[in-house]
Amino acid sequence: MLMNRFSDFVIRHKKPVNIVFVAIMIVCFFLMFFVEINYNMVDYLPPDAQSTKALEIMNREFSGSMPNATVMVNDVSLMEAMDYKQKLASVDGVTGVTWLDDVIDIKKPLEMADSDTVEGFYKDGSALFSVTIAKGKEETACNNILSLIGSDNALTGEAPALMFIRETASSTVIKAMFVLVPVIILILILTTSSWVEPLIFLITIGASIVINMGTNIFLGEISFMTNSVSPILQLACSLDYAVFLLHSYGDNKKKYADSSEAMRYAMKESASTIAASATTTLFGFLALVFMNFRIGADLGLNLAKGIISSFISVMVFLPALTLSLDRLIDKTQHRAFLPDMQNIGRALSKIAVPVVIVIAIIIVPAFLGQSQTGFLYGNDTVDRDTRYGRDTVAVEEQFGKSTVAALLVPRGDSAKEEMLCDELEQLDHVTGIVSYASTVGAVIPPEYLGTEITEQFYSENYARIIVYTDTPAEGDIAFSTIERISEKAEKYYPGDFWTLGESANLYDMKHIVQKDNVIVNLIAVVAIFVVLLVTFRSAILPFILVLTIEAAIWINLSIPYFTGVQINFLGYLVLSTVQLGATVDYAILLTNTYLANRKTMPKGEAMRVSIGGAFKSILVSALTLSTAGFTLYAASTNRAITDIGLLLGRGTLLSFLMVICFLPVLLLVFDKPIEKTTAGTVFFNGNSENPDNSENTKI
Repeated sequence: MLMNRFSDFVIRHKKPVNIVFVAIMIVCFFLMFFVEINYNMVDYLPPDAQSTKALEIMNREFSGSMPNATVMVNDVSLMEAMDYKQKLASVDGVTGVTWLDDVIDIKKPLEMADSDTVEGFYKDGSALFSVTIAKGKEETACNNILSLIGSDNALTGEAPALMFIRETASSTVIKAMFVLVPVIILILILTTSSWVEPLIFLITIGASIVINMGTNIFLGEISFMTNSVSPILQLACSLDYAVFLLHSYGDNKKKYADSSEAMRYAMKESASTIAASATTTLFGFLALVFMNFRIGADLGLNLAKGIISSFISVMVFLPALTLSLDRLIDKTQHRAFLPDMQNIGRALSKIAVPVVIVIAIIIVPAFLGQSQTGFLYGNDTVDRDTRYGRDTVAVEEQFGKSTVAALLVPRGDSAKEEMLCDELEQLDHVTGIVSYASTVGAVIPPEYLGTEITEQFYSENYARIIVYTDTPAEGDIAFSTIERISEKAEKYYPGDFWTLGESANLYDMKHIVQKDNVIVNLIAVVAIFVVLLVTFRSAILPFILVLTIEAAIWINLSIPYFTGVQINFLGYLVLSTVQLGATVDYAILLTNTYLANRKTMPKGEAMRVSIGGAFKSILVSALTLSTAGFTLYAASTNRAITDIGLLLGRGTLLSFLMVICFLPVLLLVFDKPIEKTTAGTVFFNGNSENPDNSENTKI
């Protein structure tokens, strides 16, 4: 009764519904441009993370932040390098510049100094400066530095990376849409019967995307990752809602002459399928909210809001829009371009057994392999086709990998500080120390020097020690170096020191994400299992459906391990939830169709008919989602986004193959237990159902 009243209201008020949706879409379109975008992943570390607290203390105690950019100037003498240092320090937004003269006395012959220390800052006529750029000034300062040093020199580091991400993130969505939309239009043209229907699909889902992005203004800000990924995933994951409804509408138009009556039945028939599909995807996204690393909540809430927006658009806006354009739809009918898929079940039956054997062989290694996949945690954005990428490679070729860390220790004991600095200098991969004790000397009290000298080393409560290393920002060597630095600090300041810097941030991310992996995957599986339990009211079907999609996920995520490739941790987390939540819909559709047909047919015939009836809808959805994934992979230069795209594209195709080849075999094998453990289900058991009839046991 409720659905009848709802559909009657939408159909009777189709013009006001269209006007309201268009008005909301226009308002949200303009609101999109006022949504703040955060490009710094470090801001999403939990408040109780060690590096988060360390950054808060440093920002409170010191006026200058950590060095976050590296400038390489080629073919310069020591004096010319000192001149460049002064020019860099005068750039707007630059709050500090550190070079060789801050570590050793360059008035003495360089041959007398430690060669590793010298070559960390000056090598073969090239000078390497550590530059500190104020937060919020990255773009202005980096552009001014690039103008100062010219094209023959290099700028790299965290601040330039943020500028590079800011420049490329917005273009990712545009480039992806330019590829994705034409491909989706082609897919829809091939699978619909009217030239206008693809346009209706895109207007409906496009409206929901704009509404979702515009309402982000109420969240305060979103991450660049969410801004880049959310529109593409929302389009790909929710397009099939519109496909389900319009296909049902087309079928009902053949039964009812009145379009409004046909739409009323279409809305009623497809509501449960669309709701089940949306709910599984919704819970998959909401699982991300439970991550301690708050980028999960940022991404999960936005995607969940997008699914709700798409569901409302499809159930309210699409029927009103379709009825308003019904005459145009009829006038633009065309012949079916895809062949009839009713006999696809017979073709699939020929490969079903080999596929099941292959899956049985690889499923255990895949499960074990996916748990051993190596992760990346930073913004790996090196692309030789960009200025930032070329500069990063140039610096690494000349000076090797390098990062900067900082220690905050209690102020007051200069002798202890000096002993700590001496021990830190002896550590492997440490190339230089900049502190009051190492630069000025512990024997000279800070009170005898001006604040312009001491304020970079001392605050009211803390001493700051800058540590230069020759490690990359992340990896086993980088993280073990951070651990050894912390061990030395613990020796002198037990439980009373703070470590910060890019490597320290990524080290914290690693340990936080390791816990998040278990929690997020468990929540996603349990939530979707419960949805399936309620949907089918069956004790065994949820296990079969979840196993089918989880097996596809294990195979997908084990490929990087067996090929020796590390993936960004966000790609792993998002894929685990999105692939399960979005592609379990294929299994739901096939299983629902099979259960309906099984009431009137033997199981072999029921499966053949079910695959033929559901194949086209599953194919459209899988092609759309996989195309979206591969488009993200091709359009972005950010490692996290490209990994999400590649894993999603490949994972969707694997889920598709599992649903059409592996799931039918499971449903046939467990046919009797399914009947006995599914509430209100009675299967056909006529004379034609004969155990000796091999036709009834085949797909």
